[in-house]
Amino acid sequence: MEPIPDHMEKGLKVLFVGFNPSIRSSETGFHYANPTNRFWKILYEAGLTPRKYAPDENNELLELGYGLTNIVDRPTKEAAEISKKEYAEGAAILQRKIKMYQPKAVCFVGKGVYQEYSKKRAIQWGVQEDPVVPGTIEYVCPSSSGLVRIKLDDIVEIYKGLKKFI
Repeated sequence: MEPIPDHMEKGLKVLFVGFNPSIRSSETGFHYANPTNRFWKILYEAGLTPRKYAPDENNELLELGYGLTNIVDRPTKEAAEISKKEYAEGAAILQRKIKMYQPKAVCFVGKGVYQEYSKKRAIQWGVQEDPVVPGTIEYVCPSSSGLVRIKLDDIVEIYKGLKKFI
């Protein structure tokens, strides 16, 4: 399985950070390509995109000022397959990316992603205090995976909070 490319450039409004690519994303080369993943639907319903994009349009998010990356680039069937060593290495790489590209906000798509990145355990949805990279807004949202048992409407409400930063 091959990693998928980041979609980033300097000065993004929001950089979305997932756990790692799914097998389907690796097969297609597109972020959030698993048909059960609700990422594209959530962005649209939260008013962050003017329409529901398809995974093969992931590069078009750059035109809106949004970027895409993952804390770990190795594709797996589930995040539970990622080792602590991979998370530690990925967190260090992600910090360098954030410092280099300087997005206004970084949206962690899943509490677990932020926990692995920040090493913090008690995390609320939304803006985080004391960011790892000073001057960056760190914002935590639920994972968009179809396995998440939070109601879609509640997830969308949390993502809507990002609008104040764009």
